[in-house]
Amino acid sequence: MKEIKKVTVMGAGIMGPGIAEILTIAGCEVCLYDIVPAALEKAKTSLHKNLEVFVEEKLLKEEQVEPLFHKVTYSSDLQEAMDGVDMIMEAIVEKKDIKTAVYQQLDEILPMGVIIASNTSALNIFEIMPERRLPDTVIAHWYAPANVIPLVEVVGNEQTRPEIIEAVMELLKKGGKTPVHMKKFIRGYIVNRLQQCLNQEVFYLLDQGYCTAEDIDMAVKNSFIPRAMVLGLCKRMDFGGVDMTYNNFRNHSYELPQLPEDDPIPHVLEEMVAHNELGIKTGKGFYDYTGMDMEEELAKRDRQLFEAFRVEKKFLDDPV
Repeated sequence: MKEIKKVTVMGAGIMGPGIAEILTIAGCEVCLYDIVPAALEKAKTSLHKNLEVFVEEKLLKEEQVEPLFHKVTYSSDLQEAMDGVDMIMEAIVEKKDIKTAVYQQLDEILPMGVIIASNTSALNIFEIMPERRLPDTVIAHWYAPANVIPLVEVVGNEQTRPEIIEAVMELLKKGGKTPVHMKKFIRGYIVNRLQQCLNQEVFYLLDQGYCTAEDIDMAVKNSFIPRAMVLGLCKRMDFGGVDMTYNNFRNHSYELPQLPEDDPIPHVLEEMVAHNELGIKTGKGFYDYTGMDMEEELAKRDRQLFEAFRVEKKFLDDPV
């Protein structure tokens, strides 16, 4: 199995610092690359703060913070950032033309055998990766916040060497992640596809005036979401009876909306975007965040996520 010792994380935006943190915890020397020097400076602050949060959550010891922090270097020079790397973790902007250009640059710079992993949310990067790089190419799809959410969805292409998948999965496990290996690529992977189905129904209920956003959140937080921590989705059907699920499909028990061919954007969503109600970034979304300290709100979110995943790990270690 290929040993991964040095990794360059490309992109110092929302995901980059968290990914870099986990890879240093996994034992790697990490270079964080971005073409914008100011983004790298911001990433340094985020990385240090993330490490301190890990200490607060008793996931690291205080004396580990500075050594881990200094295992990360920063560069805006592509050639310098690629020097001696075993793997590239690409987390740049989600635009096909930009990724295509970057992959061409990497192909010119990197020696053969370097793993190229992409954090792409939806693009089929195997279609734009230079052909000769495909045996060493995978997708490793992280979820935000990258340093908190355990799941990383890993998928190769038909040419990806099995030992490359194995090496990436093992590295993620060393960093405390829970990697899931998908057998083949599909846009949205597992979780995003499920969330998109939920989002469709959320906006149908809102557009048709059946309930409020607060009602939806209260309902799911007091029903299937905590239940899923114990049973997941498929095992829940085992416990409820697969025949019951079958009958629900056969009898059309629920009048679910059908997506029109032109797939219109939900009315509620259009109105929110038109009024710049984009969530915490603008101070209002489904909820009003006016006057709140957003850094503290994000920190509170992370603390509660850590607590939820601690409980979930107990269930995973002793499954039903």
